[in-house]
Amino acid sequence: MKFTDIDLQQIKGKGLTLEQVQAQLELFKSGVPFVNLSSAATIDNGIVKCSEETKTYYINFFENERDGVSLAKFVPASGAATRMFKTLFRFIEEYAPEDETINSFINKHNDTDLSLFFMGMEKLPFYNRVMEQLHVFYPDHASFCKDKQKLLFVKTMMDVDKMNYGFYPKGLLPFHKYKNHLATAFEEHLFEAALYASTNNLAYLHFTISEVYKKMFDDEFARIQDIVERKTNTKFTIAFSYQKASTDTIAVTPQNELFRDDDGQLTFRPSGHGALLDNLNQLDTDVIFIKNIDNVVVYKYEDEVAEYKKMLAGMLLEIQQEVFEHLKHLEKGEVSEDDILKISEFLVNKLNVVISSEFEKFSTKYKIEYLVDRLNRPIRICGMVKNEGEPGGGPFWVKDEKGQISLQIVESAQIDKDNKKQNEILMNATHFNPVDLVCGIKNYKGEVFDLQDFVDPKTAFITKKTKAGKDLMALELPGLWNGSMAGWNTVFVEVPLITFNPVKTVTDLLKPTHQNE
Repeated sequence: MKFTDIDLQQIKGKGLTLEQVQAQLELFKSGVPFVNLSSAATIDNGIVKCSEETKTYYINFFENERDGVSLAKFVPASGAATRMFKTLFRFIEEYAPEDETINSFINKHNDTDLSLFFMGMEKLPFYNRVMEQLHVFYPDHASFCKDKQKLLFVKTMMDVDKMNYGFYPKGLLPFHKYKNHLATAFEEHLFEAALYASTNNLAYLHFTISEVYKKMFDDEFARIQDIVERKTNTKFTIAFSYQKASTDTIAVTPQNELFRDDDGQLTFRPSGHGALLDNLNQLDTDVIFIKNIDNVVVYKYEDEVAEYKKMLAGMLLEIQQEVFEHLKHLEKGEVSEDDILKISEFLVNKLNVVISSEFEKFSTKYKIEYLVDRLNRPIRICGMVKNEGEPGGGPFWVKDEKGQISLQIVESAQIDKDNKKQNEILMNATHFNPVDLVCGIKNYKGEVFDLQDFVDPKTAFITKKTKAGKDLMALELPGLWNGSMAGWNTVFVEVPLITFNPVKTVTDLLKPTHQNE
């Protein structure tokens, strides 16, 4: 494809190179291959199940070590709450009060989420706040029929010239109602961090946000800082970063031609949460907890959730110490066959590494090099939750194009469901990925890994989008906890459902873990 001088300037202005853009275009042409599942990861086959005794051991291990290491909590929080209110947006747009009742609208669309919203609206954390504004914008609302009152309630919440909740970053919406105040998801992350992501009464949190929301987050932190620090006896340092323009990817037409806007300019799009690897790569911390912005609970459940975070962190620290000891020993060069056997068994039993079938034929020199390569990588301990419904994205054993098998987190979109064998493996999955990671990103010398060295670029996603009514194809980078961490050493650990409480739709706020009564 030919690029004009203006195109080249636009590419350079993004912080991209022509070679990077051409590589992206090649992916569109060749297509992104499906992953090749070998089997589902299950208990004792890639997933560790801890007894109460083992759980207590790892919690104690973490507590004994935590003040000697640096900790951080990394929270992807970039998006607006638009998708959370998808049902309400459609209701405002399509409901015709003069022609139908709300019940008939719900039945026509089989919209159980909207039905649940209206049944439970008084229990929503922001109900009273919306009602206050409803009185301001519609002072005579009480004179209308019940259906119109409900419509005006939703319009007060959602209209751009009113409360405009669909624009808000999800992290700054009121998530929980307490006796004397409303708490945002952002605030709950601070309370949680004090329990497991703090050392010596100091906690560091890093939020990835859209730059347009920076002042809103700053204002919220200024509003709650003194209260949260006093209640937790913890000082907080909050950092924000943004998805870099250099991680945007070029868009093409369905015919794989360059997609240009009405002014003839190239179209670039944000490349999904995989772009946040650049943000994670800037951290210089011993242990990093990764958890999505909407996965929080009300205060009474926080201690239980924190226990499992400590358990995962204790496991990371113990494994990391063993890895570092083995690497220091290998570096000295005085390694016996017994040492090689011991380290190989550690890789297999603790880090789920499938040793090459050719390993026994290697010379001692190459065995040592192989072991160093397999050990000297970032480590992630990932909580996995039992499937309660349909199997989807989660932990699997995956075979790459060289025939090497490794543990990976796989999205369902990466799996060829038309392939009978692959679909059977998917249907046999017992656990899913709640995005509950504890990561070690330093090597045995205390140096930070360059996390870009461990990405599998072939695990990108191609998705269909529209712009100005025209179809386009968009490229998403390998997911942050999927292909972006493909080369990490990985341990999957079963954690209970209490640790997974996302708010994907507004009615999720009616679930027990988001309610105080």
